Amino acid sequence: MTNNLFRKKFDFKSIKFRLWIAFIGFALILILLIWCLQIFFLNTYYAGMKKAQTTEIFSDIQETFVASEYDSATLKKKIAAESASNDLSIYVIDLSSGEFLIQQDSDEQSEETPGLSMRYSKELAELNTRLSHSPLDKATLEASSSHSSRRQIIGYASYLKNSDGENAYAMYIFAPLVPVRSTVLILRSQLIYITIISIILALALALYLSNRISRPIKAITSSAAKMGKGDYSVKFRGGQYSEINELAETLTRAEGELEKTDMYQKDLIANVSHDLRTPLTMIKSYAEMIRDLSGNNPPKRNAHLSVIIEETDRLNNLVNDMLNLSRMQSRKVVLDMSHFDLQETAESLVASYDILRESEGYHIRFKCEGGPFLIHGDEAKIKQVINNLVNNAIKYCGKDKVVLIKLRRNGKYARFSVTDHGQGIAPDELPHVWERYYKSSTHHVRSTEGSGLGLSIVKEILVLHKARFDVESTPGKGSTFWFELPLDKSKQSAPAGPTLNDRR
Repeated sequence: MTNNLFRKKFDFKSIKFRLWIAFIGFALILILLIWCLQIFFLNTYYAGMKKAQTTEIFSDIQETFVASEYDSATLKKKIAAESASNDLSIYVIDLSSGEFLIQQDSDEQSEETPGLSMRYSKELAELNTRLSHSPLDKATLEASSSHSSRRQIIGYASYLKNSDGENAYAMYIFAPLVPVRSTVLILRSQLIYITIISIILALALALYLSNRISRPIKAITSSAAKMGKGDYSVKFRGGQYSEINELAETLTRAEGELEKTDMYQKDLIANVSHDLRTPLTMIKSYAEMIRDLSGNNPPKRNAHLSVIIEETDRLNNLVNDMLNLSRMQSRKVVLDMSHFDLQETAESLVASYDILRESEGYHIRFKCEGGPFLIHGDEAKIKQVINNLVNNAIKYCGKDKVVLIKLRRNGKYARFSVTDHGQGIAPDELPHVWERYYKSSTHHVRSTEGSGLGLSIVKEILVLHKARFDVESTPGKGSTFWFELPLDKSKQSAPAGPTLNDRR
């Protein structure tokens, strides 16, 4: 129990913990790198820098000496200035007399007089030996260490030429490395404080940033858990980062879609229950009438049986529509593709509605502009689309009972449209007409029959054909449903002239 509580409190896989570890690790690596540079590389770096500086100073002294026309007084002033400002000990020997012309130690502000003891006498003797054997008139002593004095220096020796190009003086420059050791000790003591402060700051920054990032994610997770339980009133709030804001916006949209889906599911259950109950009630009622009243009366019995058969067919159509829609939405339907003339298909279907003109006074008009309209698709499914659109228009066509069907070319597409003069659909309801069991608030002007899935089936079939489709409607004037299928170029012949097939 305690172990589980510990794991829950300290989730080692959480973003908060991982960010905290990352910041601490980065701080430790950075501090370790600084320590390594100070301990292992500072001496080498300082020695290299001092050597380059010493070489540059010697060249500067040589140029000053030449520019002064080999004036020894100018040479002394220049050496005194360089020694004082750069912590150097510089000695110059006059080769003609063998005596010291200049003895300038780094901590003296004036030149030493001959006869005083020299600080780097041993190193001077070694450099003098090297210089006498050097073919380039130069000798260096890099980081030489004396066991007796335990000191570190960089020495540089070379000749100063006179106007005749001969060696007039031998100059020796010594740069002590001892001060860098004290500098390292100072830096080490400072690094201890820097390390402690850096670790504390890294901890504070890691905790702050990890909380700042993980807090909105935890809030989003909590809201998502509530949404998963059916509470669609929760709000998803982001934070200070674009990615978290995008996640919150995405989940907010998903919440809206889930809420609509839940509402549609409830409507679906209510509508299916209603549509199933009506024919079942009719079937049961007429079956009881046959049993109790018309069993021995053939005319009445046949009439009652006809009602039972019609309601059974209606129930069967509803179940088939639901199964077909479910199969199409799950993409389990395989289209039987073929080449056919959309005009011939439409004309044959429109002809089947002549009975409505004769019996109920409908005016179903079919207008075809151009042709032929050869397309590649599943002819049976396209027939179902046309049939559903025409049936939908008949249900909601208005008092004039006029339905206009048009087929025409639209560039590389065949455009089929069905127009009614009913009450139309409000603009905010247009996006929903393709949803199952959706009923516009202004659409139903009278009691209608059907499964309520006709337009949903139309949408799924057209999506499977990758067709373009939409609905245009003006409240009070009617609606136009249309779809476009690409014409089959390989099968097209020259288009015929405009034709009009008007069935009244």
